[in-house]
Amino acid sequence: MKRLLLPKMLILFLLTSLSCKNSSDEFRTIKKEVLKDKIAGGWAGKMIGVTYGAPTEFRAQGKIFTDTIKWKPADVKGSMWQDDIYVQLTFMMTMDKYGIDAPAKKFQEMFAKAGYRLWHANVQSRKNYYDSIFAPESGRPENNFHADDIDFQIEADYIGFMSPGMPQTAARIADKIGHIMNYGDGVYGGIFVGALYSQAFFRNDIPGIIDYALKSIPSESDYHKIIEDVIKLHQHYPTDWQAAWKKIEAKWGDVHICGAGSTFNIDAKLNGAYIVMGLLYGDGDPVKTMEITTRCGQDSDCNPSNAMAVLGVINGFKKLPQALTKGVIEYKDSIFINTNYSFNKAVENTYNYALGLIKSESGSVSGNRIKIKVQNPVAPALEVSFPKVVFDKKISVFEKGPWKFKGKWQTVTREPKNGDEIIKVSQFAEKKGDKVEFTFNGTGVSLTGSWNKEGGKAEIFVDDKFDRTIDTYFNYNGQQYGNTSIWHKFNLTPGIHKIRVEPRGEKRAEAEGTKINIIEALTFITAPKKNENVKLTFE
Repeated sequence: MKRLLLPKMLILFLLTSLSCKNSSDEFRTIKKEVLKDKIAGGWAGKMIGVTYGAPTEFRAQGKIFTDTIKWKPADVKGSMWQDDIYVQLTFMMTMDKYGIDAPAKKFQEMFAKAGYRLWHANVQSRKNYYDSIFAPESGRPENNFHADDIDFQIEADYIGFMSPGMPQTAARIADKIGHIMNYGDGVYGGIFVGALYSQAFFRNDIPGIIDYALKSIPSESDYHKIIEDVIKLHQHYPTDWQAAWKKIEAKWGDVHICGAGSTFNIDAKLNGAYIVMGLLYGDGDPVKTMEITTRCGQDSDCNPSNAMAVLGVINGFKKLPQALTKGVIEYKDSIFINTNYSFNKAVENTYNYALGLIKSESGSVSGNRIKIKVQNPVAPALEVSFPKVVFDKKISVFEKGPWKFKGKWQTVTREPKNGDEIIKVSQFAEKKGDKVEFTFNGTGVSLTGSWNKEGGKAEIFVDDKFDRTIDTYFNYNGQQYGNTSIWHKFNLTPGIHKIRVEPRGEKRAEAEGTKINIIEALTFITAPKKNENVKLTFE
């Protein structure tokens, strides 16, 4: 009897212990003041990091930035007009007005109508809104040449700040907001940084935070793969970030659509790799982290802003160096442009939204104690914006052969400097009956032109079949674009294709002209991308 009874008692004890362990592990606890301080640290990190790197933005393209980096606390004032911050504050204003569960169209509408300037995927989403292309279609690669760009990655911070320990909650919100302007890796960038913050509330081991956050994005995605490469390189070169940078540049530096054919790279995944590189090699030191992330180059104000915000959440505002937070304190009540938000208001409202999300996700708030229901990260289904799309050629509109003009096309020139010859910039036409044909060999093409106040409408034909009508008018608060994709098409069958552009001589009511302006064409082929043929090697 005793021999039989003992194992039963032992089993009962183990089951009871396991049950208690599961019960206690089901929730994480945090004090109210700690949660709020960490949120404040995150927002402060954004402000500090973006101003630290601002003077270097895109000054190093495909190379390491080696000049002196100068920053002082008063420079934080510059964060008041940084898109890294004001865009997501507009999304918070949307939540304030319509509720946290407002449809994506409301978020797109408020940021489309905000008074500030936008670029890349964001500005395409703004134009899409005014062209009646709404989320999630506004972020899809068919409608947004910048689908993989960095835009959502730099403005998803608030989602992570209000989702402490709740990566599923953060990913759900990010899925809705991210598809306003991005798709695929462009959305995964925002999900990834949101997951970094979500985990940073409860742990301070940076490699562990990064590993955990990676579980929130598909392992098959290029974004996941490039971060894995940074982790492997850090393990092999634990004290030499420049050696790691060179390997990343060799494998991933040319894998981008926006900026194809140039050293300019605003792709989310490459810049995301620089965030992780700064975090891993920075060893938790704020200044070292910002410096490394900045020196990696490309979008070198956005990247240290994200990296510094992770450290801000880990440490909380109170534990950040006073030499860094001094400027934040000085400008804590200053208003970010075209919003009704200050740093103090951002902290307060983010904290309140966090409490609401915690309660809605089966957590609780009692006195000074907050209980958060544990969530394990779940990756969304794989999206690929531009599968097997590889840049081939850049063909000026003045290159004879591929271009055939009919009607009255006129040349736009730029005034010479220092005795140089007059520079031809573009060709434009504005009347019905004017036409241009462009012939190329490949599977994809983008026409580079202008959006401006004189922009009109044109019909695009592919191999003599009507594709769609484009409208090149844009004059939002005086912002116009002299070098942007006015139309693109991918996934064509390999071979020779003919693109025909026919101005309609029509415009929307507010436009001042009917001009269609063309600068060049970018052509693409379907082939393995460069990174697929490059393997990491270690000396």
